Amino acid sequence: MLEIRDLTYRIAGRLLFENASAFIAEGWKVGLVGRNGTGKSTLLRLIREDAQSPNSAVRIGKAARMGFVAQEAAATDDALLDVVLSADEELSALTREAETATDPHRIADIHTRLGEIDAYSAEARASEVLTGLGFTQDDLRRPIREFSGGWRMRAALAGVLFSAPDLLILDEPTNYLDLEGAAWLEDYLRRYPHTVVVVSHDREMLNRSVTHILALDERKLEVYVGGYDAYLKKRAERMALQTALKAKQDAQRAHLQSFVDRFRAKASKARQAQSRIKMIERMQDIAIPIEERTTPFHFAEAEELASPLAVLEGADLGYAAGAPVLKNVSLRLDHDDRIVIVGPNGEGKTTLVKSIAARLALLKGKRVASKALRIGYFSQDQLDELRAGETVLQHVRDLAPHLGQAQHRAMAAQMGFGREKVETLVESLSGGEKVRLLMGLMAAQKPHALILDEPTSHLDIDSREALIHALNDFSGAVLLITHDVYLAEATADRLWLVRHGAARVYDGDLSDYRQLVLSADRQRASRPGRGQPLPAPPPPPAAASRLKKAAADAEAALEAASEALARLDRALADPKLYDAPEAAAAVSRERETAAAALARAESDWLAAHAALSGVEG
Repeated sequence: MLEIRDLTYRIAGRLLFENASAFIAEGWKVGLVGRNGTGKSTLLRLIREDAQSPNSAVRIGKAARMGFVAQEAAATDDALLDVVLSADEELSALTREAETATDPHRIADIHTRLGEIDAYSAEARASEVLTGLGFTQDDLRRPIREFSGGWRMRAALAGVLFSAPDLLILDEPTNYLDLEGAAWLEDYLRRYPHTVVVVSHDREMLNRSVTHILALDERKLEVYVGGYDAYLKKRAERMALQTALKAKQDAQRAHLQSFVDRFRAKASKARQAQSRIKMIERMQDIAIPIEERTTPFHFAEAEELASPLAVLEGADLGYAAGAPVLKNVSLRLDHDDRIVIVGPNGEGKTTLVKSIAARLALLKGKRVASKALRIGYFSQDQLDELRAGETVLQHVRDLAPHLGQAQHRAMAAQMGFGREKVETLVESLSGGEKVRLLMGLMAAQKPHALILDEPTSHLDIDSREALIHALNDFSGAVLLITHDVYLAEATADRLWLVRHGAARVYDGDLSDYRQLVLSADRQRASRPGRGQPLPAPPPPPAAASRLKKAAADAEAALEAASEALARLDRALADPKLYDAPEAAAAVSRERETAAAALARAESDWLAAHAALSGVEG
């Protein structure tokens, strides 16, 4: 499907690829990995632009269709669904021609081909992709111009997936997806019938979705079978073997050189000495790649404060009076908490953390926090808050203006900015370097709690690993919003779920939540759409009425269980409760029972609505 042969390429005199070769077969799902700046995006561009050139070092299969996301969908008045449908150029062309064709033979050919490409289920298939990526049914007919840039990027991704090219090329597709969309995409790519090349720093995605890893290292390309963890293991084994061979070669060279040094001057041994000199010259050095060191992140030891650090009690959260995003929120953050917030994009996760960090005033209810509490808050929006025209050193100097320049440079070095980078203007930094600067500035405040909203979008895999180590070493609380499952699983032990205007503790782990998301997607996908067989006739009215009542009862039970759990959480947040240990233990046991009841109610609610959807279509 894709062949790269002896590729050599430079940018501004810098050599990115040197006689690099690789072969990718039809149907492989390939993860392209390598450190930031090694040329992964450049390689994807060369594949897109040069694959059709007759003398190119990059070739794809004859007549193969290539698909990629070049930019976000244009902000036009076209409906979202129509934009995605138009991404299949053959389908669009045949549909237009069918409206104007007059020759009976041509009309027959058009409709035959439309049947072959499954055109009559196109809307259903496009809707499945869009809902999997987080769009609602109401969104499908909205003009594309009404969506933000991030959602238009999702629309562009949906168009590429819907068109089902023979070679699908994706560059960091999860950067603009939430955890739910990333889980859906992983499942979709695993089942995708054609070839995929994806650049991703999401370790779990590379483990779950790909069959091969294409590693870019030392200007060379090499294909490994398996996911990212399998690649790491094989690379480590190879490194160990090379190290052993290098040691053996060095010992042999030293032995030969010792003979030469001892006997070169002796006439009787001169021939043997010359022979060994030639043996040394013929030795081909075994090179061991130098592992680039990733600068660690560092968060200072947090001073311990009495728990809870912060509590929301019966709070309505949002941006305008009378229009809350989240209602009646009662949650607490303790000193040793490690929490990931899950829920679809647009449901209010960022609203919740801004309210906890006191960056957003409550519409109703109370926020109680220690007066001494310092919160380190990181958001993608802060990348725009760095002051253009100022250097890294100037940003660091503002933290501690009383210190000298040598100390400021030492602080910058600890953040990962050496002598060659410290005078760089912030607008010239890469996305990953801006994240490092913001993290360093935040850490210098010695916070008691870290609130991180999508911190990894611009970090490579090694930097993400370094962030995991730093978070696990941090002694304070961590509250995290992320689409990176590996980061979440490695750092958190509790989940909060934000959905349907509510925020609550989720009684389960990420695996449970992922299965919940995927099962909901499959239920949506199983609903019949245009071009699919008609559903069975609806049941008698009495049966339909029973299903509606069951769905209403399930919803009422879900609300009651949520309110009961919220009431018990408020009780447990009251320090006075612990004056009576037996009463506190009883409330704690009651909460465990309520959490189990909520899980059952949620399951019943999903089942009832799935059955009702099957009736109502």
